[in-house]
Amino acid sequence: MGAKEVKDGYISGNGYAFTYAFGHLVQLCTPQAYGYHNWAISNLPIIPKQFELEVKKVKRDGKQIDDAGALKQLNTIKALLGQAEEIIVATDAGREGELIFRNIYYYLNSKVPFKRLWISSQTDKAIKEGFANLKEGIEYDSLYMSARSRSESDWLIGINATQALTLAAGNRGLLSLGRVQTPTLAMICSRYLENKDFKPQAFYKIQAGFEKEGIQFKATSNKIDKKDIAEETIARMQVGMNATVKNVEAKRNKRTTSSSFRFNFSSARCQQKIWLFS
Repeated sequence: MGAKEVKDGYISGNGYAFTYAFGHLVQLCTPQAYGYHNWAISNLPIIPKQFELEVKKVKRDGKQIDDAGALKQLNTIKALLGQAEEIIVATDAGREGELIFRNIYYYLNSKVPFKRLWISSQTDKAIKEGFANLKEGIEYDSLYMSARSRSESDWLIGINATQALTLAAGNRGLLSLGRVQTPTLAMICSRYLENKDFKPQAFYKIQAGFEKEGIQFKATSNKIDKKDIAEETIARMQVGMNATVKNVEAKRNKRTTSSSFRFNFSSARCQQKIWLFS
């Protein structure tokens, strides 16, 4: 775009100033901003009448303070917005990218009109085409509202559930819960317990070779829990009898292609001996 002059926190030139956010420079306010300085059951649930925004926080010496890097970059962006005639939003083309920009825009109380650069490729050609076909910012209001709803629901669940569980458990340290992390952790734990408690059980499958119009193939039955049922089935099958392929399922992996068949006996001709394996 012809901007080559590197400044502190932005790049300028050719009528443009390119600046950036590293992650979320602005976040939803912590409970302390709403007057909840201590954890207590009597405070729960914490549901702000209106969510407010603040500079990204970091914890130091047990206290939440402004992130110095985030605050510096926000001041840079604020100064550039004060000089701008128009904003081109070039954050990631997605829900989170939209939220990052809007939070900064609304936190700084900017009124500068903005348009949206919506691209999925980082090639020079794609970027130039994107700048030549900018979208109106209002077209992405629904995307922002979706991102905002997700962010606020995360806050409500995370803040309240974490405090409730931690307080109920007594002096056991912080017990963190979240909309995403908790069900994800539950799935991991569930799978771990399934593997830990797994007890091998014998099962049986019947496999046979068939031929149809010169094409030969093998077919394998579903799992059969009882050996006597498998043996009874084998007893009813003879070389030369017919079978019908009812369903074909192809499964491809990195090494080979395999197919499995479910069948009953009426058309394809059995060409090989039938065997039972477990």
